[in-house]
Amino acid sequence: MRFAVSPMWEVGPSFRLLSSCSVHPVHRPWLEQVRPRVAAAGLDRGWLAELVPPSGYVPDFLNPAPAGPAPTLAQELTGILASSPAQVRQDLDRLRHEQGRLGPRSRTLYAEPQAHLARVAEEVETYWELALAPYWARIRTVLDADVFHRARQVAEQGTGHLFNDLHPSVSWNDNALRLARRRPALSRRTAGAGLVLIPSAFTGPGLFTRVTPPEPPQLAYPARGAGSLWEPRRTTGTAAVAAVLGRSRTLLLTELETPASTTELAHRTGLSPAGVSQNLTALRDAGLVSAHRAGRSVLYARTSIADSLLAG
Repeated sequence: MRFAVSPMWEVGPSFRLLSSCSVHPVHRPWLEQVRPRVAAAGLDRGWLAELVPPSGYVPDFLNPAPAGPAPTLAQELTGILASSPAQVRQDLDRLRHEQGRLGPRSRTLYAEPQAHLARVAEEVETYWELALAPYWARIRTVLDADVFHRARQVAEQGTGHLFNDLHPSVSWNDNALRLARRRPALSRRTAGAGLVLIPSAFTGPGLFTRVTPPEPPQLAYPARGAGSLWEPRRTTGTAAVAAVLGRSRTLLLTELETPASTTELAHRTGLSPAGVSQNLTALRDAGLVSAHRAGRSVLYARTSIADSLLAG
């Protein structure tokens, strides 16, 4: 058994949440910021819109087995591109069976998987840059904290305690792991060796599994602390930070509680666009902000280093 933090296990559930048009009690701030960007890019009518339905099965090839504890999106996209035509068609057959039909893009993917998987990967990358990359430092902090907590549980109280605390539908007794309401049932012999536990910020409240022997089964569960993911961060150390970085750069960091473009920051702060751009470049070089392409503009986001600095 091992833990992994997986970008693709955030892509699918988060896209499904966006597509639902619901007002989520936890992720509402993220939805309000991201929905307009995703719609403007046409992603609500693209490949992911067909491959990630509002409910039910998502093709397994979109969640390749994590190669290590924290694969990058690029590594996982490489895994998707390496999917065999047989696997892609098998997954799409199941999607058709559950949804009743395949969309036009999915049908072309079925006909020529190797020719169209690259387009799926390109759209995933675009979605990532718009919807998740600007927030990844914050999301990753929650996921890493969950893994640390679970690993400590195993060390101090054993694997059984870990599973019985993981999710209401998971239980461990009589030397067996049981998943309530999962169909079809799994057995040790048919499920593949080992188990990969993957915390996710967007899966809640459900539990997701991926079983494609001989790869180890994947179990994605709601991460602890996801409920406070979008709460405003305390910025108690601004005066001390301003003494080092200067007032303008500190102001920009505090404004980046949510990702924003140069134009948005200039409007909020009253600084000139040129001044904002110059200061953001310096902050990015220092590792305090990150830049993410969003169509014709660039979104800037505060890094975890900057969060720690402002919280000090």
